[in-house]
Amino acid sequence: MIDPFKKMLVYLDGSEDSVSAAMAAIALAKRLDATLTAIYVVNTRALKDLVKARIFLDSEELEYRRDIEGDAKRYLRHVQELGAQKGVEVIPVKTSGTVHTEVRNYLQENHIDLLVLGGISEIHSRRDELLSETDRMMRTAPCPVLVVRDNDAIWEMFETLPNVKPEAAHDTY
Repeated sequence: MIDPFKKMLVYLDGSEDSVSAAMAAIALAKRLDATLTAIYVVNTRALKDLVKARIFLDSEELEYRRDIEGDAKRYLRHVQELGAQKGVEVIPVKTSGTVHTEVRNYLQENHIDLLVLGGISEIHSRRDELLSETDRMMRTAPCPVLVVRDNDAIWEMFETLPNVKPEAAHDTY
């Protein structure tokens, strides 16, 4: 029998939902003895759209991009530290481009078995639905997708996992 879900990818976007998804992915990776990668995509398409719509000037776009790059490093490092607490190595990946395209390409190129996503934000209009990167990732993923909900239950479950001797997380992105 082939073991399911030996290579997992969790998508981070800086939201509480994505951190909860990472915590669930860490617990699942520990249980299944799976490899876990965390990906943060700097959404350059959205930045370009903001400049095109004249919401940002070119100089503001560069400053905002630097801020997002810093956020990406912080969230990836945070998830690595969460994994280390529970004895799970989390491989960090930072990339840029259109979110759902970058995630789909990573899933295909690395033969990922399971994509883990945070809860889907509330859709208020058809436009919101069309713009939802989470929705697009779910629809285009070439593998099963786990959508994590109920942040409080996930945090409680994560806290009940035994901690292991802490090791320093390595910045490899």
